[in-house]
This record gives sequence, C-alpha cells and structure tokens, in this order.
Amino acid sequence: MAQAEQKLLFESGNEMAAYAAKQINYHVMGYYPITPSTQIAEYLDQMGADGEHTVALIPAEGEHSAAGICYGASAGGGRVFNATSANGLLYALEQLPVQSGTRLPMVLNIACRTVSGPLSIKGDHSDVMYTLNTGWVILFADSPQEVYDINICALKIAEQLRLPVILAFDGFFTSHQKCNSYVFADDETVREFIGPCSGNYGILDTEHPVTIGSYMNEPDLMNNKYQLHLAMERARTLIPDVFREYEQLSGRSLEILKSYRTEDAEVLLFVLGSAYRTAKSAVDRLRSSGKRVGVFTLGILRPFPSEEIAHLCKNAHTVLIADRQDSYGAGGGNMSLEIRAALQQKGLTPRVLSRIYGLGGRDFYEKDAISLLETCYEENPPVFDYIGVYPGDAEVASNPYFKPITESDASGIISCSEENGKVTVKGGNIRDTTARPKRLAPGHSACPGCGIPVNVNLLLRGIEGNVVLLFQTGCGMVVTTGYPKTAFRVPYVHNLFQNGAATLAGLAKMYHQRQERGEMPAGQITFIMVSGDGGMDIGMGSAIGTALRGDPLILFEYDNGGYMNTGYQLSYSTPIGAKSATSHIGSKQWGKTFFHKDMPHIMAATGMPYVATAAESDPSDFIKKAAKAQYYAKNYGTAYIKCLSACPLNWGDKPNTERKVISAAVDCCYFPLYEIERGCTSLSYDPEQRGKKIPVEDWLKMMGRTKHLCEEKYDEIRDAIRQEIDLRWRRLKAQANHPEL
Repeated sequence: MAQAEQKLLFESGNEMAAYAAKQINYHVMGYYPITPSTQIAEYLDQMGADGEHTVALIPAEGEHSAAGICYGASAGGGRVFNATSANGLLYALEQLPVQSGTRLPMVLNIACRTVSGPLSIKGDHSDVMYTLNTGWVILFADSPQEVYDINICALKIAEQLRLPVILAFDGFFTSHQKCNSYVFADDETVREFIGPCSGNYGILDTEHPVTIGSYMNEPDLMNNKYQLHLAMERARTLIPDVFREYEQLSGRSLEILKSYRTEDAEVLLFVLGSAYRTAKSAVDRLRSSGKRVGVFTLGILRPFPSEEIAHLCKNAHTVLIADRQDSYGAGGGNMSLEIRAALQQKGLTPRVLSRIYGLGGRDFYEKDAISLLETCYEENPPVFDYIGVYPGDAEVASNPYFKPITESDASGIISCSEENGKVTVKGGNIRDTTARPKRLAPGHSACPGCGIPVNVNLLLRGIEGNVVLLFQTGCGMVVTTGYPKTAFRVPYVHNLFQNGAATLAGLAKMYHQRQERGEMPAGQITFIMVSGDGGMDIGMGSAIGTALRGDPLILFEYDNGGYMNTGYQLSYSTPIGAKSATSHIGSKQWGKTFFHKDMPHIMAATGMPYVATAAESDPSDFIKKAAKAQYYAKNYGTAYIKCLSACPLNWGDKPNTERKVISAAVDCCYFPLYEIERGCTSLSYDPEQRGKKIPVEDWLKMMGRTKHLCEEKYDEIRDAIRQEIDLRWRRLKAQANHPEL
C-alpha cells in the first residue's frame, strides 16, 4: 500500500479528534459538554456549520442521555461518535456495558480528567480507569498526532470486532496543547481505509426484525459474556494488524507497547499518556551519568498486553509504576495492580514499586521523572507512596474570612401572611432590605457584569433567618469557592449538576429528623438550591423528583442561557437561533435550531405550591417573590424561582447594559414575569397594559449572540421566533385570566 498524500496542521488533541471524525463523516454524535473534552463537539459543530461534513450532532441534556443517544444510533447500524470526561463519563458508565454486551460498535473519546469531589477540572487518569471492566476496547494516545491516527484506526477495529472502542488521552496536556501533526489531504483516503459501513447489526431492517438487549438467564448470559471475551481476545491480533496497515498508508507506526532505551535497562519506569515524552528526557539525562534506565508506556489498556509487558521487563531488577490515579486501599493505581499481575503470571520477580503522581493536573517535569528513577537505586524505598504531596498542619486554626450571619442578623425585615389561599408579603422594599447583610460576600471572581451574584443576593434579600445553600456545579459555584477561600457567610455545600436537588432534599430531611430526635435545637433553616449554566437540563429529573415529593426547600435557577462554565455551549434554555460554541453560524447552520425550554411551566406541572419568574430589572418584585417562596417551602413544600441572568462574555453585550438587556427580554415577553400560586397564575407585570411591549427584534439586536437574526436572510426564522413568543404570551395571559389556571 502506497503512502497517501498528507498535509501539516498545528492543532491540539481535541482538534485532531474532531478532524478525524469529520473525515470519517460519522452518522451521529450524541454529546454533552464537559471540560476538557467539550472542544471536540465545538470544533465538529463549526465544521458542520461550514458544510465540511454531514454528521448529525445531537445535544443531550446529560451524559447519561448522550450515551443513550449513541446506543440507539448504533443500534440503527450507522457510525457513532462521542466524547466525554471525568464525572460525565461516570454518569454515563451504566450505559457502557449495555453497548458492549449487545456488541454495537462506536468510538468514544475520553479527554482524561480528575473525578471529583472535591471538584477539579484538571487532567489525571482517575476517570478512564473506571471503564476497564466495561467490555470496551481501550486505546491510549500520548500526542495530538496519535489522537488523530488512533481515532481512524479505532472505528475500523470497532467494526471488525463488533465492539465499542474508547480512545483516551490526557486532558489539557494532550487535549489542549498544540503541536505539528499530519492529516490525510483527502477525506476519501480515511473512508477507504476504514471501508464501507456494513450496517449488518441494524434494527431498522423491518423485513428481518431482531430483538436487541433480550432478557437473559444463565447459561445464555454466560455464553454472551464468553463471546465478548472471545472478541476481546481476537483484538490482541487484530489491533496490531490494523496498526501495521495504517503505517503503510501514513508512514507512522502505532504500537500497543512503546518503550525507550529498555534493551539493557536494569531499572524501568512506567508512565501512561503524555508523561511518557517527559520521562524519555529523564532517561537520557540519567543514561549520560551511566545509569541503565528505560521507560515504557501503553497504547492499549484493553485487552491488556500482559505478554508484551512481561517480555519487556524480564531483565530489569526494579520496575517503578507511576499511576495518575489511585485504586484506594489497593496499594497502587490500576496500572500498578495489572502490571504486577502480568509479571507474577510469568514468574518474574523484579522489585516493583508504585507511586501516585500528577493528580488534579499537577505538572510532571523531567526532574520528577529523574527522582522516580533514582528512587529505584535506593536500598529500601517504600513499596507504595504518593509524590508531590505536602504536609498539613493540624494546629492551624480555621479562621473564617467573614463573620457568620446569625439568625437575628437576617430577621425582622419581611413577614408573610396567608388569606384565602394567597400569601401577602409585608416589608421587603429595596431600601429596607439593603440593611440585611449579604450571605454571598464581595470578593468572588465572577466576570464583570455577571448576573449570578446580583441575582443570588436579590433572592437572599427576601429570605428571613438562617439559610443553607447548595450550589450545583457551574460558574456560580466555581467563582465563589476557590479553595481555601469562600465567598459565603452561611453554610454551603456543592454537588454535581444532575443531583443538586436530591442532595439538598436529603440534607433538609436529616435536619428535621435530628430535630425530631432531640439531637438539634428547635429553629428554622431555609434550604436553597442554586442552579444555572444548564443545571436544570442535566438536573431536571432530580428537581422534578424533589418537587413531586414536596421536599421543604427552594429551587432557584439563574438562567444564563447556556452551559457557560464550559465556555458557552447551547443548553435547552438557549434562545433559538443564538450563536454558541455548539450552534455556530455558517452556510449550513444559523445557530440553535429549537426553541428554549419553558422550565417554570414544567415545574408547575408537578403540582408544586409556588412557581415564579423574576428579573433584576424589577428588584422589588424579585425580593417579594423570594419571601413567598420561603413561606411556601416552610409550610407546603418545594418552591421554584427562575430569573434571567446576564452573561456579557457569552451574550456578546456590555456589562453596563445588562439591566437594560434583561428589561428588554421582559418587555418583549421572551421572559415574562408571573407566578403560579397553588396552581393559579397571575401576571406580575404586563408590558402591553403599560404600553411598554417591544418587538422581539429589539431584544435580539442587543446581543452579539442573536443580532445576526435581524438580518434580512433570517426573516423566516425571526418570524417563527416572534410567533412562538407571542403564542406563549397569549397562553400565559389566558391562564392568568382563568380562575383555575
């Protein structure tokens, strides 16, 4: 096979993954944004907007659903692609054995990242190791070039084995760092190498119906898993064959085990991923001083290359295995455990040491690799240890940055009373509530003009007494809790996007249980979940469950119209037509293609006692609705408030104009102000009655993300937006005019 024509690019690992996916021209990509893998979908969307491929990108509301999209699409017999990281991978983990157990091929890229908590978005290998027992072939790339090359090979391997394939690489180190890399000049070269899509496993053949995912008892299940085992064993010979074929086409060799200066090495260091290149420099440095050292890494984790590892290590007296994750309590990370087992299986007895390094994206330098290799020349080094940790000081006092807010500090300004099924708020005007100390203190690191602290503080102005806050992951959480500091003067807890409401429900129940048992003093705490940045997409199920149970808490959503904490990808609350990192503008695309989600009415459909919308453009209304929400949470069950929250960085406007932008969203009825109290709707503000209603175009043109919609070529789309907003407004007015709606 002759080498094909190629061209040189200067790209990152994420860009190379997207480029390979574009050249393959997958049928479907189901995805959900998560750092650091998000850029893969972003780059692919941009190329799609420019007409460079026809991949259908489907934005899920969470990684679990993204995995389901991919499973369903692969059941249809086409080619399927996905990318994820860290906790997103773990959220999808349940789906991975389903994909392999039903033998449906696809390719999943994992930009490896720390699994929280505590939350960290930096790179290590603690996520991919969870996949070792899922039945997927697992390949590993240590450079952007390999990300491209192995992505192309991965699909061919997947389809020939009828197994799904993971390609993992280091988050940020490989995913974001750019280097010179070669790609095939013609997309058809890639498609010819992989071959035609057979689709023999499709469920869409109605003339030959099949059942996928049957219920099985033993011994059928035993045989199913044995067949999966046989396919994985076949991979041991197929993968090298595909790699050799690819080398003939590209001139680049891919290996299941890579080593450097190991032929006569008495000491061997194992590292996985991008650290391999750093360790090679350390080997050269120590070789120059006469020490016979070498380093090796793996290009494949499943099937595990035990034979090759044993052969490489047979003459070494010490093997040090450095893991970028820990299998806690096992005396080493997963690679330590598996390499030890491989050596023991072959009767080899070198001294094996294990070290944990680089967690949370901690850099790995040449001096670190030298230190690891020199450890192997010590007489009695510890068998297992962490490197790079620092001692704590148990005597250091934990001094708060701010004086805590007591119940008396935050009481006595607002009161609520109930009459004829309606709650009336007394007090709560803007002037009086300025005396209430801020639970969210100044000193956070939010962008200028960010609406999150504005809206959170407006909400908390209306809340009397003690408060416990829960923030889901998002900008609001990240900019206020950078360890070891916090911007909160009240108790605070964080949990992930998909589980905030359930977490707070458990905390509230524990509080009341301990009070009932006499373990805590009598009193009242208002529990408030703060969600945004798409948190009511991935977290909607948890929020609905909380509302249906009627747990005594407030759900507060700051709707900034996108997944802002990962760089502004579209969310289900993003306006239709808006430009984002996953809804680009191009010859084939004009922004987000579907209308924004009506979350208040979704929550109202649970039968919860209080639902409201609020806006910083009407702070008095905002504060009184917060007070009502507290009353209902205390006396009747879950309450929900949603506000529109400005994001100048991603909306494409200016920080000093945000209140005007929010006001325009209200006046054009994109974001109407109303409340649904015990099932009955009332308008808080009617721009038509006040003569302030404006065309939606006046709002769209105020933001860079939507101003393109005011161009003549988008007249049809703009008309559809206007019609939908007007329809929702008419329905809302009809509800408000009906005594039972």
